[in-house]
Amino acid sequence: MFFHAVFRPAQRALARARQSVSLRRTAGFVVASVLASAHAQGLPPDVDAALARAKVPRDAVSVLLVEAQGQGAPRINHRTSVAMNPASVMKLVTTFAALELLGPVYTWSTPVFIEGAVRDGTLFGNLTIQGQGDPKLVLERLWLLLRRVQGLGIHTIAGDIVLDRSAFDVPVTDPSSFDGEPLRPYNAAPDALLINFKSVVMTLTPELSSTVARVQFDPPLAGVQMQATVPLLTGECGDYRAALKADFGDPSRIRFAGGYPVSCGEKVWAVAYADPTSYATRAVQGLWQDMGGKLQGSVRMGSLPAPGAGALKPAFEVRSATLAEIVRDINKYSNNVMAQQVYLTLGRVPPTPASEAGVNDLPTVAGSFEAARAVVLRWWKDRIGAGDLPVLDNGSGLSRTERISAQALGRLLQTAYASPLMPELMASLPITGVDGTLRRVKSRASGSAHLKTGSLVDVLAVAGYVHAAAGKRYILVAIVNHPNAKSARPAIEALVDWAARQN
Repeated sequence: MFFHAVFRPAQRALARARQSVSLRRTAGFVVASVLASAHAQGLPPDVDAALARAKVPRDAVSVLLVEAQGQGAPRINHRTSVAMNPASVMKLVTTFAALELLGPVYTWSTPVFIEGAVRDGTLFGNLTIQGQGDPKLVLERLWLLLRRVQGLGIHTIAGDIVLDRSAFDVPVTDPSSFDGEPLRPYNAAPDALLINFKSVVMTLTPELSSTVARVQFDPPLAGVQMQATVPLLTGECGDYRAALKADFGDPSRIRFAGGYPVSCGEKVWAVAYADPTSYATRAVQGLWQDMGGKLQGSVRMGSLPAPGAGALKPAFEVRSATLAEIVRDINKYSNNVMAQQVYLTLGRVPPTPASEAGVNDLPTVAGSFEAARAVVLRWWKDRIGAGDLPVLDNGSGLSRTERISAQALGRLLQTAYASPLMPELMASLPITGVDGTLRRVKSRASGSAHLKTGSLVDVLAVAGYVHAAAGKRYILVAIVNHPNAKSARPAIEALVDWAARQN
């Protein structure tokens, strides 16, 4: 279900909460002075031992454990003032800022414009789809959008389908530039009209009555040859992706030189399309034609004229899920491109008091990383404090330059804990041993911690809330910056277990 309502009273309540001077002077803001004066204990012995086994020195680690309400000295205060690369833990900054600045019920619109007359099922003119940054315009929702076009009596378009992506001003990037993995969906670049994360989803299903497995491709991409079957193989499932010997390098075709183990059953494999710049046009044309629609022109990039007198009105618009739902997807599953879509939206929608405008009626400009950084840093100074500022890049943590200290993250999490939006943020965090990026973690603290995770080649991090055995709730921040960071997972797990046992 998609949410279309805008609740201005909720926004006004949030504005009043942000303006409350007393809130700023209570527990959420005392951590800086506490950290400066407390005599906290060092790292627990089992954590120290796990770091030693991982060959990670203590000076490559930063750890903070402090009560969420800011009462009492930190239980652990180890190198908390050092700015470090937090990897995806930086999403906490982006998502909490968005919840406060946009409100939990904010939604993204994707309007559709019709230019020309419709006669006998044919549109004599162009149809324009205007992207405005929806972070989750997945295949199912694109299908519903095109189905609504057909519901207007349009089955043939005599002109073009125009895709307007001018709402974001982002540079063209090479998807392999970050880590040499251009086919990984997490490397997808943000886009005002981000369709299906620019990925192709392949469903492989063995036909037991024959010798092949069927391959279904979603979405169907116009102009791309897609191999419909692969031979079945015997033996264990193992690394079925390697067994397929897939070739995704040619944007005009997807083929397999290998086979698929029958023992694997049905599998779903998503890969980023080899030519992301043409993905949207191919996906829209392919799906339109797959639905029985006809197109006499082409699908192309373009933009609507600037708003003014006599400006074209949308025939209809589709709304995204609410920001609160989007934030859950971002944090639970650490979705980089969705985080960047939200971050760019902060640069596109200038903060305006909720009493003066509804959350979806705010003036907009083209969103850029530079504008987003300015907005988030201004918010940080107002809500968290002017010192110890984070170093922001794209807001997702998929960056070599983003930096933040454990102390600053602690202040952020204490501020969030004292906020009326605390339930939305905490509910978005993975739960140890239960869901999201922590689903497979085996821990004695299973179910007791809500933690955002972060991981890069030389970074391992967690930050969030731990519900201790005695009923207190603690903020835990742990960041490792070292070539052996991945080997420090047992140390992080031991730290979470130790925190959960505190009284």
